Amino acid sequence: MILKEIQTLEGHTDRVWSLAWNPATATSPVFASCSGDKTVRIWEQTPSTRLWHCKAVLEETHTRTVRSCAWSPSGKLLATASFDATTSIWENISGDFECVSTLEGHENEVKSVSWNASGSFLATCSRDKTVWIWEVMPGNEFECASVLQGHTQDVKMVKWHPTMDVLFSCSYDNTVKVWAEDGTGDWHCVQTLGESNNGHSSTVWALSFNAEGDRMVTCSDDLTLKIWETDVGRMVLGDDHAPWNHLCTLSGYHDRTIFSVHWSREGIIASGAADDGLRFFLENKDGLVLIIYTLTLLYLLI
Repeated sequence: MILKEIQTLEGHTDRVWSLAWNPATATSPVFASCSGDKTVRIWEQTPSTRLWHCKAVLEETHTRTVRSCAWSPSGKLLATASFDATTSIWENISGDFECVSTLEGHENEVKSVSWNASGSFLATCSRDKTVWIWEVMPGNEFECASVLQGHTQDVKMVKWHPTMDVLFSCSYDNTVKVWAEDGTGDWHCVQTLGESNNGHSSTVWALSFNAEGDRMVTCSDDLTLKIWETDVGRMVLGDDHAPWNHLCTLSGYHDRTIFSVHWSREGIIASGAADDGLRFFLENKDGLVLIIYTLTLLYLLI
C-alpha cells in the first residue's frame, strides 16, 4: 500500500473535527467537513480534472464548534451536531443547502450524530451523558423516540449497526453500550462492553464495523484497539441480544490517545491518534490476530 498526498483542501479556519462521504454520489464524489470555525463545508470533485473544490459553506446556523456530520442513506439530508447543544438538518434544495430542521433537547455539547441503515432513525449523543433517538417523520420533522440514560459520563460517539436497528454508544465512562428496541417502542441497553469483559480501561472514543456487520473495532485513550465479534445470523433472525465478544486487542502501535478508527469495505482498519500517526491493519488469514499492514505518518490539513 502506498499513500500519497494528491491535494490540500483549504478553507476552514479552525480544526476539522469530522468528515462524511455522501453515499449517493459515487460517480461524482462529495463529502462534508465540519470544524471549530462553526461551519460545514461541502466538497465536490471535478470529473475532468479530478481535483476537489468547495461547493458550499454552511454557516450562520451553529454558534459553536460543529463536532460531527453525517449524510442520510439517500444522500439527500446532512445532519450536523454542535457544541451549541443543537443538531441541524440540511437539505440540498435546487443546488443550495438549507437548514430545514433544528433538533433541541440536549443540555450541552452534542458530540456525535448517526443515521440508521434505512434513514428512519437519527441518533445523537452529548456531554450531558445521554443518547437521543429521533424518529424521522414526513416533511423533515423529527420526533424524539427515546432518551437513553445508561452512561455515567460524556458520550463521545453513537453509531448504528450497518444493517440492523441496533445502536452503539461509546463514552468517557470507558464503556460501549449496545441499545435495542424491545418491540413495544421502548429502547433498552442489552449489553455493556467494559473492562470486566475484556473492554477498555479508559475513554472509548470511536467505533466502526466491518462490511458484513459481524465484527466491530473500538479505540480508546488506553492506547489500544479492540476487535469484537457477534453471530450476525442471530441478529438477522431478529435476536437483537446476540452478544458481542472480545476477539483480540491491538496494542503498541500508538503512544498517545487513539481518537479515530474506521473499518473499510476492503477490510482495512485505519486508526488515527494524537501521536500524529495513522496505522493500517489487515487480518492475518492464518489466525485471529490482526497484523499491521503499513505504517505511515500523515498530517490532515483541510
